[in-house]
Amino acid sequence: MAVVVVVGAQWGDEGKGKVVDLLTEHADIVARWGGGANAGHTIVVEGKKYVTHLIPSGVLRPGVTCVLGEGMVIDPRTLVEEMRAFRSHGLLARNTDLVVAGRAHLTFPHHRDLDRLREEEPGAIGTTRRGIGPTYESKASRTGVRVEDLLRPDRFRRNVERNVHYVSGALTRYAAAPPDVDALVKEYLALGEEIRPFVRDASRFLYDQIREGRNVLFEGAHGVLLDLDHGTYPFVTSSSTTAGGACAGCGIGPTSIDTVIGIVKAYATRVGNGPFPTELHDQMGDRLREVGSEFGSTTGRPRRCGWLDIPALRLTCRLSGIRALALTKLDVLAGLDRVNLCVQYRLAGRTLDEMPLDLDDLALVEPVYETLPGWPALSAGVATTSGGARLHEAAERYVARISELVGVPLALVSVGPGRDETIVRDNPFVARNVS
Repeated sequence: MAVVVVVGAQWGDEGKGKVVDLLTEHADIVARWGGGANAGHTIVVEGKKYVTHLIPSGVLRPGVTCVLGEGMVIDPRTLVEEMRAFRSHGLLARNTDLVVAGRAHLTFPHHRDLDRLREEEPGAIGTTRRGIGPTYESKASRTGVRVEDLLRPDRFRRNVERNVHYVSGALTRYAAAPPDVDALVKEYLALGEEIRPFVRDASRFLYDQIREGRNVLFEGAHGVLLDLDHGTYPFVTSSSTTAGGACAGCGIGPTSIDTVIGIVKAYATRVGNGPFPTELHDQMGDRLREVGSEFGSTTGRPRRCGWLDIPALRLTCRLSGIRALALTKLDVLAGLDRVNLCVQYRLAGRTLDEMPLDLDDLALVEPVYETLPGWPALSAGVATTSGGARLHEAAERYVARISELVGVPLALVSVGPGRDETIVRDNPFVARNVS
């Protein structure tokens, strides 16, 4: 068996959905440990696009159990919408196909209202406005409401009243009306009845599955550079996005993890505000955005685009103990005469090989680029097995150079959105024979 953690090795939007979907061909369980409906994973299967916000990307593999862990914040409206949508495609047909942690916290409309109102102020972070930050605030203040409360109506009402009282103080600043508790309780208890069959002790479920030798994959929802503790604070998300977050957010011990895979795009993107050393404000940046369809799965916002940042990647590999990389969207760079890699920074006469997290320093760094030759368009339908189709020589050189600079091997290269547009060089559930 193998226990694998997959993290985004940049600022998110690296293509984790596709990679997790591929890896789950050999997985039994796929679990998410943090974040909420602010995530958006796009998966293309047989030409059809699916987008998930809460349910892990393994949902498209019949027989795989998807787990929403204790560290998540769950909007019941979004969860029920996704459950209904996937069921209409014949998925999530069994109660055993989904596990929802009873100790995960609930996102309410007033959390979304507060998030939106804050984002309308000058100097906003640039959130998805899905209420994620305010939900984690309620959790940290011990006024949050959990999924398991939905199963006990009297307790649910008491806890909702307490939470509304707490959040209303913040809403008053914006002259926003407090929520209608009666209507809220009625709606959420009805949603809770649809969720009830799936509510379990997710931590114990995962523990039992690991002990029984199942292949378990932990799916990160955001990029490591958005980690609340180790990312580009304050321009970060509200949860732990490093591989260590899987332990805290799903209640498993770190000794259970066999390996960590980092997903990295062949270039760099970022949504929202915050530092971005290699950002391109020219026609090349526009080209990457258009060719790569770089618009948010959750918000539709255009993503900021730039060259791949090796110092940032070194940082994320260190923070999460990444043992292998999966490179996505290599095809977006095809057709360019040359491609650039940021290999280090210059700062006040010094050379830095890793991204500094002090915002003042990060604002002043000068990227140092290495230029490599480009390659022609890549052919579609690349085999998904080791020893399948090879990349163009120049593309192979680019991939090899990334691995060399970071000191981490490439396990997978994606050259298109489909499952068959992938070269898998080392599947952690198959090729490594983990025991």
